[in-house]
Amino acid sequence: MNKLLDLYLTFARIGVCTFGGGYAMLPILQRELVENKKWATEGQLADYYAVGQCTPGIIAVNTATFVGQSQGGIAGGILATLGVVSPSIVIILIIAAFLSNFMDIPWVIHAFNGVRAGVVALILTSVIKLIKNAVIDWPTRIIYIAALALAAWGTLFTPPAALDWMTSPVFIVICAGVAGFTVRMVKGGRSK
Repeated sequence: MNKLLDLYLTFARIGVCTFGGGYAMLPILQRELVENKKWATEGQLADYYAVGQCTPGIIAVNTATFVGQSQGGIAGGILATLGVVSPSIVIILIIAAFLSNFMDIPWVIHAFNGVRAGVVALILTSVIKLIKNAVIDWPTRIIYIAALALAAWGTLFTPPAALDWMTSPVFIVICAGVAGFTVRMVKGGRSK
């Protein structure tokens, strides 16, 4: 029971501190789950996060569900998910009640702009940490560059409609996974 309560409270803390969506959650997940709780390694967290991005739903919720399930079974998955969403629900209800009265105030607008800039910095720091642990040799560098190029193409330019599917995060992650698997199988076949 203590483990389940710990899962709920840990993800509730993460949910309270997460501004800017699932990507902004990554540095907090790294600190809480990898460094403090030791519930996952950097590699496992990257895997949970990648699968959470590919599956339907919100990345933060999917990642919480995966980690919770790995630590506490089905009940752990449910409580971790409830933990990560309950602070957001409460905060949104409070903001919805009062925000329309304050949205035109210049300092509120500037505060939201500052939060966005801070979220970008948090995401960039997490990306740098993930690169150090995930891009470890030439095959992973090539996979990383190809995935980055496809994602950038879809973000910076408007691909033709016939090729739009190539910039989908699901497609990119699946292709990167297949490429990584293929490289490891070929390397494994050569060493035998």
